[in-house]
Amino acid sequence: MNMIQSAKDQVLALTTAAYQKAAAAGLLPEGVTVTPSVEIPKDTANGDYTTTFCLAAAKAMKMNPRQVAQILTEQMDLTDTYFTSVELAGPGFLNFRLGSRWFGDTVACVEAEGADYGRNDTLTGKKYMVEFVSANPTGPMHMGNARGGVLGDTLASVLQKSGADVWREFYVNDAGNQIDKFARSLDARYQQLIRGEDAVEFPEDGYHGDDIRELARLFYQQEGEKYLDCDEKTRHDALAKFGLDHNIPKMKTDLARYGIQYDAWFFESTLHESGYVADSVKALTQRGYTYEKDGALWLATSRILAENLKKAGKSDEDIEKLGLKDDVLRRANGFYTYFAADIAYHRNKFAVRGFDKVINVWGADHHGHVARLKGAMDALGLDGEHRLDIVLMQLVKLVRDGEVVRMSKRTGKAISLTDLLDEIPVDACRYFFNAKPETQMEFDLGLAVREDSENPVYYVQYAHARICTLLKNLEAEGYTVPAADAVDFSLLTDETEQALIKQIASYGQVVLLAARDYDPSHINRYLTALAAAFHKFYAACRIKGEEEPVLLARLKLADTTRAVLKNAMTLIGCSAPEKM
Repeated sequence: MNMIQSAKDQVLALTTAAYQKAAAAGLLPEGVTVTPSVEIPKDTANGDYTTTFCLAAAKAMKMNPRQVAQILTEQMDLTDTYFTSVELAGPGFLNFRLGSRWFGDTVACVEAEGADYGRNDTLTGKKYMVEFVSANPTGPMHMGNARGGVLGDTLASVLQKSGADVWREFYVNDAGNQIDKFARSLDARYQQLIRGEDAVEFPEDGYHGDDIRELARLFYQQEGEKYLDCDEKTRHDALAKFGLDHNIPKMKTDLARYGIQYDAWFFESTLHESGYVADSVKALTQRGYTYEKDGALWLATSRILAENLKKAGKSDEDIEKLGLKDDVLRRANGFYTYFAADIAYHRNKFAVRGFDKVINVWGADHHGHVARLKGAMDALGLDGEHRLDIVLMQLVKLVRDGEVVRMSKRTGKAISLTDLLDEIPVDACRYFFNAKPETQMEFDLGLAVREDSENPVYYVQYAHARICTLLKNLEAEGYTVPAADAVDFSLLTDETEQALIKQIASYGQVVLLAARDYDPSHINRYLTALAAAFHKFYAACRIKGEEEPVLLARLKLADTTRAVLKNAMTLIGCSAPEKM
């Protein structure tokens, strides 16, 4: 149950009932229908909720808004409601003040819903896929993959919390040019081990990392010189298979260590082997969106995008300035491009597996690919404009002591996800990387391991541990957390107590925003605010040593805060320690 929305709904119901009562008594004109807003004022001096009903209705009534507001306040009955008073303010606002019933019901709601507190049903019945990381399997995962992993995983979680049926997927690019380059790189290192480095030239466009040397060494240890004199294709196929069979399980292990599990690892090669890439290109041809040029088959991307832009109201002149270009789907040598495979993969998501919405988490350097892929889905009749969403994330800059860090202290190489997890706790990694996707983030390695309030994840986890310690100490004195219906919430009158309950109540709204905006960092900001509200309450309101009714009410509030902290930390994949 969303207690903030419940309060807003009640404000509107009370105001409407007061208007109908006043109209029936001849105090206000009948038949006026308005759609007023109900908001939470920034300054609590203006009440807890305010409505613009009188301002919206006054014009239709041909009356002064303050006069309308005065009549409504006199006709309003707040008996058995969440509110203790309603006041006329400013040019005609109605300001409502919450009473103990709302505060008590909020705590009772957390108690009743438990781990489901904050859940909503806005996406119930919708089938979503979130595809994220999808790192090239030819080498170690880097910082962009680390950030994309957290953003994708936590986005999937907030969508689930909003009722969606969510599928997490990793797309494995195990076909095409990068695999050919991978095989050629491994082949050169393999032959160099046998014949000497000077005897075999390494391909200029090959993968030069030490991981390639290590894979070649492991292959040589296992196979010896068995593949030295066989034909190149056989050797390349064996090397590529060996490399992928080593790298992909390592990726799975690292991501599991990172708290990420997928529903499926989808292999690009299956699209080629099944003929689905060729079939998808054929479907585009049948719809009239391809043409042949220089022996290759092209997608008329510029025409597709221009058609979409015209529908959106763009002029021919504006479209011309964009310099739209077409894309090759099948090269002159008969091989399909990566873009053709990507089209087939996304067609599979919609046409075969029936996802209502597909969300891809990509690096910002892929921004030019967004409209092209959406356009291809539109050309296939799959409504890519509305069903395919791309979350673009900016780069990560690692810093230590104010200096940019590019190399691992341990290995002396570019920092990979493995290196990061060896140095920084998983909770800190997940919390820090769950930042607003469109902002370039600075990951402070020193801050991530500090045990003080400057470290946001420590600050939040400390609040949870502090409450757990409090509960344990009071339990030793014979006090256990009471049920909500055994608490007198009218005793919680301090502004810090009420502010804390309001913060607890806002969790459901935050989950809604995180799902709506595809921005799970809303949860981080909420956690920081909730922890701050608790620390402020704990400093202002004594618990131990108070009269028992007050002690129990505050104990229940502390335990409710603990439950919501744990709920939100679990949502973003962080632990909630009981002691620190």
